[in-house]
Amino acid sequence: ALDILERVLKVKEYELLRKNFSDSGNFGFGINEHIDLGIKYDPSTGIYGMDFYVNLERPGYRVRTRRSRKTRVGVQHKVTKEDAIKWFQTKFEGVVLNKAVAY
Repeated sequence: ALDILERVLKVKEYELLRKNFSDSGNFGFGINEHIDLGIKYDPSTGIYGMDFYVNLERPGYRVRTRRSRKTRVGVQHKVTKEDAIKWFQTKFEGVVLNKAVAY
């Protein structure tokens, strides 16, 4: 999954907007053309865009969804928007922009 994410972020030039990050620590973005990922063009399919959504969780988050002994996840254990931005910047050396840039 990280390999695919790396290739997609290379298309976006490792730049995301602050509004791409949710308050619960997830982030998503889209690309306009699938051929930018290196997928071969097929005339019968055409060109289509793709959306990507990344869900970040800390280890142990499964206690909320497991079948037996379910319990709550504490506030300190949840991933925040700032945690997700910091992870993106350190893991991929990405840039987070404050507003939309017209291309």
